[in-house]
Parts: sequence; structure tokens; C-alpha cells
Amino acid sequence: MSFRDLRNFTEMMRALGYPRLISMENFRTPNFMLVSEILLWLVKRYEPQTDIPSDVDTEQDRVFFIKAVAQFMATKAHIKLNTKKLYQADGYAVKELLKVTSVLYNAMKTKGIDAVDVDEEDVGKFKFDLSSRIGELKAARQLASEITSKGASLYDLLGKEVELREMRTEAIARPLEINETEKLMRVAVKDILDQVQNTKDLLSNVAADEASLEAKIEKRKAELERSRKRLQTLQSVRPAFMDEYEKIEEELQKQYSSYLEKFRNLSYLEQQLDDQHRMEQERFEEAENTLRLMQNKLKEEEKRLLKTGSNEDSDIEIHEDDGSDSEIEDRQLMKQHTAMEMLMQGRPSKRIVGTMHGGDTEDDEDSEDSEIDLDDDDEDDEDLEDNSIDIAPNKTSRRVRQPEPLEESDNDF
Repeated sequence: MSFRDLRNFTEMMRALGYPRLISMENFRTPNFMLVSEILLWLVKRYEPQTDIPSDVDTEQDRVFFIKAVAQFMATKAHIKLNTKKLYQADGYAVKELLKVTSVLYNAMKTKGIDAVDVDEEDVGKFKFDLSSRIGELKAARQLASEITSKGASLYDLLGKEVELREMRTEAIARPLEINETEKLMRVAVKDILDQVQNTKDLLSNVAADEASLEAKIEKRKAELERSRKRLQTLQSVRPAFMDEYEKIEEELQKQYSSYLEKFRNLSYLEQQLDDQHRMEQERFEEAENTLRLMQNKLKEEEKRLLKTGSNEDSDIEIHEDDGSDSEIEDRQLMKQHTAMEMLMQGRPSKRIVGTMHGGDTEDDEDSEDSEIDLDDDDEDDEDLEDNSIDIAPNKTSRRVRQPEPLEESDNDF
């Protein structure tokens, strides 16, 4: 039940002139008295001459009343009502009542339109829309053709009734032949006896089948009982290998526990090893970066030394008249050799620089000056080396071992 249906029902009943005021709250609970009054009033409104008993005191009377109303509506108005919903007398009964109420309400509206006096001018202005009722017109035309054909066939059959009546009367008045009738009766009795015999045979077969099935059932029951006894016997007997099986199972459980512990320890050690390798790789990369920075600094220092050496050579050539080109070349070779040793060793070392030429005091003074310069440079390089050592201590064993410097390699000369 919906609110819309209940509202439409109350409005239609008020428009039809029902004497009692119907509220929307009347159908919240079952109210059979109100439903019976409305049904009786609708039936009287549809056909005043109808005689339907209005006694609804007992359950049987209510059922009879609902059936009578439903039968009347089905035969007279061609409206099919649900008797179960009507007997409930609640909101679901409103939908069934709405079917009858809508028919009467539409008839009243149509009658009200027909009762209006229409003048000739109004008739000329009246417009009727046939496009919305084309389907109804087709159905009416089809029904009219069916009625015509049925009427024609009925007329033809009624025309043959005179001849058929005479033939029927003759057949009834004709006397029966005893011999033929007896023969037919004997054939019928024989057929019935055959059917009875067949039925008895089937019954006897059923009894035999039943006996065989009972024998099979008993046999199966005996087999089942033997199987149960055998099962109980097997369950009560302990197998010979059960002790060994339990012992092996306990050993397997211990081995499995040991395996789990070793596997867990191995996984932990592998993880620690991976972390150690990663840390060593990071330290190695850091040491390589530090070494690369030191090499760059040494290259810059070498370039500066070469530039300083070239300036000193030019000064010596200007101030010294006795110097020779061969001494200058030897000095440059010695400086280059010193720079290369410093680059190979990664750190400068103090060494005595001299020449293979002796006797010239000025050359000795120059060599002393160059040794002083180299000592100063060595002190600067040692400072740089100390700083680099503070930056990257504890170098890993993966570094390539550098060759040890040859201390005082020029003393042999």
C-alpha cells in the first residue's frame, strides 16, 4: 500500500458520494467491518437490484461474503479481485477496492461530460482527439468482426437443429438388439478381466521383488557388521612398526628445530656480512676520493714547482756567466725526477739533491738554495699529508701497496 493509492481511494469515495468519511488511518490495522460496508455499497452502486448477504459475524459468513462479491464483480464488471487481500482488510485491500472505485469514478466523469448540454455552435468547436485511441478502435473493430462471424455460425447451427432433432429422436426410439449388446458387454468384461490379471501379475512380481530386495538388504547389513568388527579389531591392535615410527618422528622434529635455528643464524650472519661489505666499500670509495684529491693537489704543486724552477733557471742564466747548458738540463732532469717520485709515492720525502759536476762553488750554492726550496716544499707537502690523514684514517687493506721511497738515493753520487 502506498500513500498515493490511499489518497486516491478516499478522494474517489468522497466524489462518488459515500456517506461515511474515510480517513487514511482506517486501514493501518485490519478493519473488516469497514471493508465489508464499502464493498456492499459499491456493489449496490454498480447494480442496485443485486442481492448479496450482508451478514459478516462469523468467519464462514465473511468468506461467503467475499466470494460472492468477487464472483459478482468478475461476472458483471469483468473485474478480477484478490479475495485473500480483501479478507485481510488492511492496506493491501485498498488496491483491490481501488479497481472497482476507479471504474465507477470514470463512469461518473463520463456521465457528467455527457450530461452537459452542448449547443450547435459548441458542437462545431468541439474537438475530439482520435490519435490517442487508435488502438482501442482497432480492438473494437476486431471484436465486432468476431461477433459477426460467431453470430453467423450460430445461426447456421440453429438452422440445422430441425434435422438433428429428428435424427436424435430416431436414435433414441430405435430398439436395441440383445445379441449385439450382449456381445459388446462380453468383450468389455473380457478386457476388464485381462486388466485385472495383469494387475495381479504385477502385484505378484512386486512381492517377489520385495522379497529379493529384503534378502539383499539383510546380506548388506551382515557385511556391514563384519566390516565394523574388523575395523574395531584393527583399531585396537597396535602395529609393530609404530614405536619406530614415533621415535623417527621425534628425531625428525629435533632435526627440523635444529635446521630452523641454523637457517636463522645463517641468515643473520649473511646479513651482517653484507653490511660489512657495504661499509668497506663505502670506506674504500671515500679513500679513493681522498686519494684523488691528494693527487690533484700534488699535480698542482708539481706545476707550481716546475714554474718556480723555470724562473730560478732564468735567474741563474742571467747572473751566472760560467754556467753551462748541460748543468741546467741536468738540474731540470733532477727536478722532474723528484716530482715523479713524489707523484708515485703519494707524499713528498726529504732527499738530498746534487749534481754529477763538482768544483764550482756557485753551483754548490745554487744546489743548497734548491735544497732549501725543496725542504720548504717538503714541509708544505707534509702538512697537506697530515691533513689528508686526519680526513681519511684507517684505510682498508684493499688499497694497492705503494712502493717505499728510496731514502737518500742521491748519496751514492
